[in-house]
Amino acid sequence: MIITLKDGSQKEYQQPMSVYDIALDISEGLARAACAGQIDGKTVDLRTTIDRDCRLNILTAADPEGLATIRHTASHVLAEAVKHLYPEAKLAIGPSIDTGFYYDFEHESFTREELDALEKEMKAIIKKGAKLERFTLPREEAIKYMEEKGEPYKVELIRDLPEDAEISFYSQGDFVDLCAGPHLMSTKGIKAFKLTSSSGAYWRGNEKNKMLARIYGTAFNKKEELQAYLKQLEEAKLRDHNKLGREMELFTTVDVIGQGLPLIMPKGVTIINTMQRWIEDEETKRGYVRTKTPLMAKSDLYKISGHWDHYKDGMFVLGDEEKDKEVYALRPMTCPFQYYVYKATQHSYRDLPIRYGETSTLFRNEDSGEMHGLTRVRQFTISEGHLIMRPDQMAEEFKKCLELASYCLRTLGVEEDVTYRLSKWDPNDPDKYIGTAEVWEKTQGHIRDALTELGIPFVEAEGEAAFYGPKVDIQAKNVYGKEDTMITIQWDDLLAEQYDMYYIDQNGEKKRPSIIHRTSMGCYERTLAWLIEKYAGLFPTWLCPEQVRVLPISEKYMDYAQKVNQQLLDAGIRSSVDGRSEKIGYKIRESRVQKVPYMLIVGQKEEEDNVVAVRSRYLGDEGQKPLQQFMDDILEEIRTKEIRKIEVQENK
Repeated sequence: MIITLKDGSQKEYQQPMSVYDIALDISEGLARAACAGQIDGKTVDLRTTIDRDCRLNILTAADPEGLATIRHTASHVLAEAVKHLYPEAKLAIGPSIDTGFYYDFEHESFTREELDALEKEMKAIIKKGAKLERFTLPREEAIKYMEEKGEPYKVELIRDLPEDAEISFYSQGDFVDLCAGPHLMSTKGIKAFKLTSSSGAYWRGNEKNKMLARIYGTAFNKKEELQAYLKQLEEAKLRDHNKLGREMELFTTVDVIGQGLPLIMPKGVTIINTMQRWIEDEETKRGYVRTKTPLMAKSDLYKISGHWDHYKDGMFVLGDEEKDKEVYALRPMTCPFQYYVYKATQHSYRDLPIRYGETSTLFRNEDSGEMHGLTRVRQFTISEGHLIMRPDQMAEEFKKCLELASYCLRTLGVEEDVTYRLSKWDPNDPDKYIGTAEVWEKTQGHIRDALTELGIPFVEAEGEAAFYGPKVDIQAKNVYGKEDTMITIQWDDLLAEQYDMYYIDQNGEKKRPSIIHRTSMGCYERTLAWLIEKYAGLFPTWLCPEQVRVLPISEKYMDYAQKVNQQLLDAGIRSSVDGRSEKIGYKIRESRVQKVPYMLIVGQKEEEDNVVAVRSRYLGDEGQKPLQQFMDDILEEIRTKEIRKIEVQENK
């Protein structure tokens, strides 16, 4: 058999060989570093035997899949440690994830002290260096095996596997777990790990199921890499919008109001309103007209579009179809409402495109386990829009939507932090979608062409499309590495038919328009969370809820401070006066803690010369300036939405 390696070189063998043996044949160093293999693109164990011609890539910890193998093995070591210290605990699932691994257990929540004890037990298990060995069992034997071990969650997983699935297990000493792999050859391959936290998690992510205890951890090939990651994690905790946003009094949550229903506080409202006015003005410049539509509608509206059949579980339904004459639902999207704005007037081909924009409040019945701060909520507001046009205008308008999204990201300073994803349908599950395969392939091709023409790098993902059309999802990760969709631009050649939308063409005939569903900046709440974490609360001046704070040296200069403050307010600058009877050093430190970008210190000399002493988080002490000069400078910074580099740290 001929084995083609990653660099294109080939190895020929007369008998079957394991991936590990081939790595060893290449070099002992590679065999020591190897974590797993890839046979024709499929990740496999090092112990997998190869008996045919193939392409083989030996994976080390430098490869994402190799690192995932280390972490997956670490999750099994964690499970063994839990069973040693808490034999009554029941095992659920323990995958590797982007930031490490986790394992779910039926058990009481774990304290930090208990996690420390588990780490100690894991180190003892790793030191023993038990080999991981794979074996398979027929379905009924596998079920009986796990029943005898008293592992009901494993039994459920086996029962849910396809009838023809190979049911595999991995043993490490006396410990055995249901798993598809791959894994390291032995536990000694785990060089550096840490259990980072514990939380609750519903079994299979369903709030109707039992709440389990989840332990998060991470693992790396080297201690230095682990230490660097833990340092990064500490920084992430400081930037976590859920913590920082509350400390800065941007938002809060209250149990009696409900999960996923944050209260946006005055400072947070100022930031959101600033973004909203900017977006609405920008859309107006680009030819959008604005609508205002209801927050709810009868179920009939959603049945026309197909949302009732495809999305009902994610909606807040008001009423009972079996008992009530009319059933309503809070809207999870604005599109059908804007369609009826379009249908209220007959349109000619000359009228198109029509670009509708709306600052829309939407409602989605997210699972309790998915709620997190401002990034995953049940009520949110988005910069929503729908463009209705002739099919021949579609490609150009789609590119303009991409350009608007790029402009928004660039202005907010986050353009380098996103990835673009072409979200496609799943041809293997056509029942999830409306429309023909031909329409789907054609529209996906148009989106691919638009992204390519604009020079935007992108990835493709099957099964991520909405049920009525493919889309571009612009993705970003939070400080912990979890990815969320920030902006969506969707191609739709199907819903115009559902809603009987048409325009009159040049021949006087009725034609179906094409539709683009899009957000220019996405969800305001999620974007606020993103910006809190991006800037650690040190927002660009144009977004700051308080842009200037005037600090009188003593009460004698309060009148001058108030005069300065009023001039700032009259110019449209968000300003306040700290008139407390505190020392000026204390007031300066307080302003820094509250992340105010500019402080204007005023005393006798400033009042006599009609100037202000400027301190900023950008340059520190900037010296005295005429008030008008300072105002001109900051107004220009606000107008251009400049993102200034912070040269002086806030804690200095």
